[in-house]
Amino acid sequence: MARIRFQSVSKRYGSGQSAGQFAVEGLDLDIRDQEFLVLLGPSGCGKSTTLNMIAGLEEITEGALLFDDQVMNNVPAHKRDVAMVFQSYALYPHKSVFENIAFGLRMRKVAEAEIKRRVEDAAQRLEIAHLLARRPSQLSGGQRQRVALGRAMVREPSVFLMDEPLSNLDASLRISMRAEIRHLHAQMRSTFVYVTHDQAEALTLADRIVVMNGGRIQQIGTPDDIYERPQTIFVASFLGSPAINLIEGTLARADGAAWFCRGAWRLRLPPELASAADGAAVTLGLRAEDVQLAGDGPADLPAVVETAMPSGADQYLGVRSEGQTLYLRVAKDARVREGDAVGFTLTPQRLHLFDSQTGRSLRAGA
Repeated sequence: MARIRFQSVSKRYGSGQSAGQFAVEGLDLDIRDQEFLVLLGPSGCGKSTTLNMIAGLEEITEGALLFDDQVMNNVPAHKRDVAMVFQSYALYPHKSVFENIAFGLRMRKVAEAEIKRRVEDAAQRLEIAHLLARRPSQLSGGQRQRVALGRAMVREPSVFLMDEPLSNLDASLRISMRAEIRHLHAQMRSTFVYVTHDQAEALTLADRIVVMNGGRIQQIGTPDDIYERPQTIFVASFLGSPAINLIEGTLARADGAAWFCRGAWRLRLPPELASAADGAAVTLGLRAEDVQLAGDGPADLPAVVETAMPSGADQYLGVRSEGQTLYLRVAKDARVREGDAVGFTLTPQRLHLFDSQTGRSLRAGA
């Protein structure tokens, strides 16, 4: 088993005048033994570089990488007890499924009987035992992905590394494969480090999520922490579909309470969001699902409907309020049309408030 620790690790590319271009900078991260950790962020944020440093495919410029208590900076990739699953599957087209899964074991001179046992066991668990004689060209995308997983499984490594392994699959297959990977983690009881830019994968799979941007960690926490208590505007806007509505305004204090103000709109804030000074520039975060149509009752948010977009189980409304377009989710049977004046009630505890200059959350304890 393996606990993985990054201690002030940086990866810098370039030499001479171009030296100093950081892919990862000052990374401090403790990955627990047997944890399922997801590295989440946009392209170029440093998540794949971080994974490759664990695998030994990238050299560390500064800092130390430890497996348990052993420094791994100069340990070659083939001597690290890790197995990696790539986005491209990386299968040998001329070999059968059996031989693709067995390839790593043959390179390590594992006995033939043990190879057969491990390959057949992995194939049974991944439900591809009937495909062992086929070539990769005869398989679907999901089946090829299972073969790539099987090749990693038979290694019985301490650490599984997965670099966007589901990005080539269609949406429906991705859902079932997430369940398989989560089940695989429960069975293998190994440390899993998984890279993705897909928030749904991160929220579904992770014990903890590390959100990265610009080579630095933005926030670490459970899926619930990251979604419900984002510490920055970046984290709040990266998770959620549609993206969180960000509304610029100011904070005012009156009548013993704090208020979010934008134009003629005034919204009373709960105490845990009211840590900014009177007159401070703030950004209100409102997720699409955190509203209800007010009907004929009092409304927290008045608006005019610009677009109504049915989406099966729900419908999304594009509404205009105080010069800004917001996207909100309502029940599919809500009777609203373009041009209607509507009102919404909000749950104050579900709101997010950020300092507009720093982008940091103003929630108490953030």
